[in-house]
Amino acid sequence: MPGNLIYYAIVLIVVALVAALLGFGGVSATAMSGAHLLVWVAVVIVIVGLVFAFLRRAS
Repeated sequence: MPGNLIYYAIVLIVVALVAALLGFGGVSATAMSGAHLLVWVAVVIVIVGLVFAFLRRAS
């Protein structure tokens, strides 16, 4: 699941860059906000998965 989130974050970053180059600041800011959110959600999912993996291995 985090792989899909990172993929969509990269897509949103590309959309933001293209929108910024074309002068659409609002679209660019919105796309970057979405990408930022998706990256942090992916990081949280990975950390939670690692914690559960360590807990499972310990018991």
